Amino acid sequence: MIRHPQDDAELLALVRRYVTPERRYLKLGGSMLRMQSPECDRFMRDLCEDAGLITAGEIATLFEGGWRERRTAAWLVAVSRRTEFRERLGELLLTSEVCRVGLAYSVALVSFGTARDADLLAAYLDRYLCRPDLAYDQTVVMGALQFIDLNLGGDQADRFLGPGGLRQQWLQDASHMQPNTEPNPSFLSLIRRLCVFVDECAEAR
Repeated sequence: MIRHPQDDAELLALVRRYVTPERRYLKLGGSMLRMQSPECDRFMRDLCEDAGLITAGEIATLFEGGWRERRTAAWLVAVSRRTEFRERLGELLLTSEVCRVGLAYSVALVSFGTARDADLLAAYLDRYLCRPDLAYDQTVVMGALQFIDLNLGGDQADRFLGPGGLRQQWLQDASHMQPNTEPNPSFLSLIRRLCVFVDECAEAR
């Protein structure tokens, strides 16, 4: 059950502290890559500071909220390298209970970068590449899995990308995808750039 700030004083306080200042929840993701100094420097500094200050309990509470709260929580987890939230991130990604958060979950898992994180991304693809009727985060997660594979020398992505693989079938059957669409290189590049941002934040803490 999703908690709503307007009905939950505890969550509302956390939203006002970590989520809505300077509309942070909207900037987390690709839009922050277009920021220029000094705005980018200030944004990174504030994000790093909050990633160090927020408690595990507060993060857990944000993960019970809507997409704004969950997106913010996932980024704070990524920047603070809180690997204890790995399984929770995998669970949230797999259930896809709210929209607009898949990229944040993926970046957090990629920032951990282990074989287990690849397993969690692959579990999502196993479920949702079989659902061409759902336009969720298939392309984003595929890029994230490719990125981990490149770093680990793994081959998890190969079974989705190969001839007759689930991704090819999904592209053919998904009505929202254009013929001959090849989305993965752009999302792989986006994941790479966002992970560079996370690494810079982690180093600055």
